[in-house]
Amino acid sequence: MSAESPASSAAVGVLYVEHSTWLHGWLRKRMGSHCDAADLVQDTFVKVLKARTAEQIREPRHYLSKVAKGLMIDLFRRRSLEQAYLETLASLPAEYMPSAEAQVTVFETLVELDRLLAGLGSKVREVFVLAQLDGLPYSQIATRLGISLRTVNNHMAKAMEHVCLMQWEHVE
Repeated sequence: MSAESPASSAAVGVLYVEHSTWLHGWLRKRMGSHCDAADLVQDTFVKVLKARTAEQIREPRHYLSKVAKGLMIDLFRRRSLEQAYLETLASLPAEYMPSAEAQVTVFETLVELDRLLAGLGSKVREVFVLAQLDGLPYSQIATRLGISLRTVNNHMAKAMEHVCLMQWEHVE
């Protein structure tokens, strides 16, 4: 990853000075939390800085609100996932309770899986999960879901392409 150009950093600085207060208010109205809004403002500008596109932004409020909305959705998804995970842990008998370290590792894995599968259609995601996590052969997936084997193959190809692209984007 190359260093930020001075012009790009300066453009982000100008964006921040001119629009961070507005963005904070916009987020606070939608989230109902001053602290969450402040965190997302910072995350938004970090994302803009990393994208190195600040100099090309023609409609700053539209662009910033779009980036912030995506981050807000990610935050809500993560919280929902965390709540479901905590409820699952609470329902476990004490002898099956994983260690604190294992709980963190499992939750981080769940968040990564959620990120990788985000954007897939529900049927494609279901086929992928049945194949990769449940270990079902394609023929059983087709029977269980009432779809053809060819459709299962197509869904898996789509899912694998998506997951590979998501991993590639995450590395960059």
